[in-house]
Amino acid sequence: MEVYFIFLFLFDRNIFWDKNHIVMSEVNILLVEDNEGDIILTTEAFKDMKLDNKIDVVRDGEEALRFLKKQEPFADVSTPQLILMDINLPGMDGKQLLDIIKRDEALKNIPVVMLTSSDTDEDISECYDKHVNWYITKPIDFDKYTKVMHEIEAFYVSFVPYPKGKK
Repeated sequence: MEVYFIFLFLFDRNIFWDKNHIVMSEVNILLVEDNEGDIILTTEAFKDMKLDNKIDVVRDGEEALRFLKKQEPFADVSTPQLILMDINLPGMDGKQLLDIIKRDEALKNIPVVMLTSSDTDEDISECYDKHVNWYITKPIDFDKYTKVMHEIEAFYVSFVPYPKGKK
């Protein structure tokens, strides 16, 4: 399943391994999460890894949209190469934000991983219909959660090439 996903992901975006593309040694990640415990779990899991990642945290959909559009107070932030997002957010929920991101020409190519406690078929189907790149149900166990974070990072850092100069 994982190999199939990699090829589908690369084929879908016409991204190829060549001299004009690089694999990232660091990734700017935007975490859209309102639960303080999940924020700590996610940031701690990434700290455990040996790669240089910058994780910005916003706590609701509206704040995430301001971040992505580089509106104040986020005018000077780097565009993330990866978005980790919960569905259950105050105000604009993750599904609404996902829909906005994937319809926006400037944002639609940023990979979005829905990292949520919801495992309903309705949520999963709706997110894939809105072009989420990956849907992952959050493990409750810390070791399993850390393993999931490692797999997300390994995939997006080791396998997905990005255009040169787009760090």
